[in-house]
This record gives sequence, structure tokens and C-alpha cells, in this order.
Amino acid sequence: MKAFLKNYRQAPRKVRLVAGLIKGKSVDEAIAILDFLAKRAGFPIKKLLLSAVANALQAGVEKENLFIKELRVDKGIVMKRMMPAAMGTGHRINKRTSHLSLILAEKVQPVKNSKKGTLKKVSPRVPLK
Repeated sequence: MKAFLKNYRQAPRKVRLVAGLIKGKSVDEAIAILDFLAKRAGFPIKKLLLSAVANALQAGVEKENLFIKELRVDKGIVMKRMMPAAMGTGHRINKRTSHLSLILAEKVQPVKNSKKGTLKKVSPRVPLK
């Protein structure tokens, strides 16, 4: 359950502030956080999250079991522009972009072992041995 956003036109330093808020959270909790966040990167990250959830639903995973395993913000291309300055000189302006990659995973649900009476953690998507 992955989704990618390439060449998002905002500096990675600013996007990482939003990404740090929702890492490790459940999908429903992350959507609630992003809805009321006053940062520009909140909307594209929410859109990316909903895309990853749609990919997971296509694979047959329930939305309630999903959480954000990894949300990586990497540096994209840097567009170099010039700003006129005094005495005919110019100063360089760097317009930075970001690459985002989001990975969702299923929560491990405890399953009661009938023989020993102890809890055994088993992922529902992994076959038992």
C-alpha cells in the first residue's frame, strides 16, 4: 500500500513539519489532523494519504486496520531563478521541490492462543506456520 507524490512545489523542510505530525498514526486520526492543520502542505499530504488508502482497499485491506508506517519527504529538483539586485548584479533564488513517498501497513492484531491461554500477535495478511 504505497503512494507517491513527485515534484511537489514546496521546500522539503516545510513539508517535513507536516509529515512528522502524522507518522505512526492511524489513517482516520491522520485525516482528522490534516483537516484542521493550518499548513499549506496539509492538503496535498491528505490527498496522497487518501490515494494510498484507495490502493489498499483495492488490495482487500480494511481501512480501520491501516496506519502510516512511513512518510518520507525527499529533496526534489531545485529550480534556479535570478532576482535583480543593486548595481546590475543578481542574486540567485532557489525554488525547491519535494518528493513524498507514503507507505501504509496493517496493525498487528492480537489473537488468543487456545492451547496456552496467552496472546499471540499475528498479522492477518501473513499465513501462519
